[in-house]
Parts: sequence; structure tokens; C-alpha cells
Amino acid sequence: MSSGTGLRTGLQGRSVIVTGAGSGIGRAAALRFAGEGARVTLADLNRESVERTVREVEAAGGTARAVVGDLGDQEVVDQVVATAVDAFGSLDVLVNNAGIMDRMSALGETDDAEWERVIRVNLTAPFLLTRAALPHMLAAGGGSIVFTASEASLRGSAAGAAYTASKHGVVGLTKSLAVMYRKEGIRANAIAPGATATNIRVDAQGGSHGPGTIGPYVALAGKVAAAEEQAAAIVFLASDAASNISGAILPVDNGWSAI
Repeated sequence: MSSGTGLRTGLQGRSVIVTGAGSGIGRAAALRFAGEGARVTLADLNRESVERTVREVEAAGGTARAVVGDLGDQEVVDQVVATAVDAFGSLDVLVNNAGIMDRMSALGETDDAEWERVIRVNLTAPFLLTRAALPHMLAAGGGSIVFTASEASLRGSAAGAAYTASKHGVVGLTKSLAVMYRKEGIRANAIAPGATATNIRVDAQGGSHGPGTIGPYVALAGKVAAAEEQAAAIVFLASDAASNISGAILPVDNGWSAI
């Protein structure tokens, strides 16, 4: 497979995990990594969608494995990492992409269930997966970890309280990881997508305080990016082309964060 990027990514033959790979940014990233010659382990909660992505990778000449399950569950996390290592002999790149949206709720309207659900998927799951992946990367002398943060990680006006807190947490996790493991050859970066065409549901409560307050700010988002545009940034940060980049949060938002 060849993606035709022109960059020397150094991803040929490398073992890559991508979460949320059944659709949207995760699917696009999986296909792009495979196009660079990487061998991909794809994780998603939806069996049908992630197996479809595997078939797409294989139809294009790539190699992929799938793991289905809740990444907030340590057993599933361990299975994802074991699948990558057992199938491909190593773990070189981890893409913590899986995520869900909140209801755009203000803090006072955020119930325990919404808070716990969003934090579990968006922050706890990448923490667990990164912790499980680290020993393999450290033993190999290094690795690259990319998180999908959000425009909401850069401001307080792009989502509800739970989602905003979770993505700010992802930024903190990224920066801490980059500092703590810098000498061991671990690079950690994140993209901060703006408005992107994915299938993530936003069940906003029309009469609540949150959407009415942040709506005018969200309206400034402008162009809706294709998932492939976000995937290109992920693959770049994961690759040797970004070998001196770590601890970076890269906005991929058509300038929204500059407003």
C-alpha cells in the first residue's frame, strides 16, 4: 500500500494500535497508517464497524487485527495490547482516539451518569491503554503516542462541562507523558480537532444553559474538516517526520483556535 504523502514517515512494518477505528477519524487513521506500510491493531466498541475497517485495510493490501470491547475495562485494554504484540511482535505507535461527546451540559446540569460516562471513555480509557502500552515501548527503546484531544481542550466554549474537562485532561496527560518519558525515547503528542465530519452523537439539551451559552462560539468553527484531514495530522505526529516533536497539542481546526 502507498498513501502518496511524500513524507518519510518510517512507518513501514511498524505495529500501530488505533482506538475508535470503526468510523470517523479512527477509521481514516487506520487506513492511512496501513497505507504507510504499518501493521494495525484496531479497537472499537462496535464489532460490525471495526471488522469493516479491517476488511478495508486488507482489501487495500494491508494487515490488520481487530479487538472489540469497552476500553474503560482493563481486561479489554490488556487484550488490545496483547493482540498487537502477539500478532506483530512489537508495539511502536499508540493512537488514543476513541471518544464520545457530552450533551453540551453546563456543570450545574451535568449529572453523575453523564460525567462518569464521558470521563471513562475520553480520559480513563486512554490512561489505561497508555499505561499498558508503555512497558513494551520502553523495552524497545521508544515509541510514539498520539491522543485525540479537541478544540474543547483549548477553551471553555466548545462543549459541555464533562467533555471539556475530559479533553483538558487529555492535554495534561499528553504533556506529563512527554516530560516523564522524554529520556526513554517516548514521544507524546495530541491533535485538537475542530469541527469534523464524524458520527459522534451530540445529544444537546435544547432548553439547557450550556448550548444557549456556547452556541455563538461554536458557530465560529467555520469549515467542517474531513476525518481524513485529522488522520493526516495523527500519522504525521506518530511518524519519524515528527521525530523532534513531543508534548505538542496541534490544532487541526481551520484557525478556530486563533479566534
